[in-house]
Amino acid sequence: MMNTKLTELPIDERIQLVEDLWDSIASDQKMLRLTTEQKAELNRRLNTYEVDKNPGRSALEAIAEIRCNL
Repeated sequence: MMNTKLTELPIDERIQLVEDLWDSIASDQKMLRLTTEQKAELNRRLNTYEVDKNPGRSALEAIAEIRCNL
């Protein structure tokens, strides 16, 4: 376990620590198993796409809408 109290670290170091931790988790994604519910949801979404072929909207459009709502 860590010997340093996290609150004693400067905020920029804590943010970097979180980013590093997240990157280490992301690099091991294959080790994370999907739940039955997650698999069912992914299958539902794929089936819906196969029927209507609606690609949705771009990330830029979604981000723009989110920013407008802030």
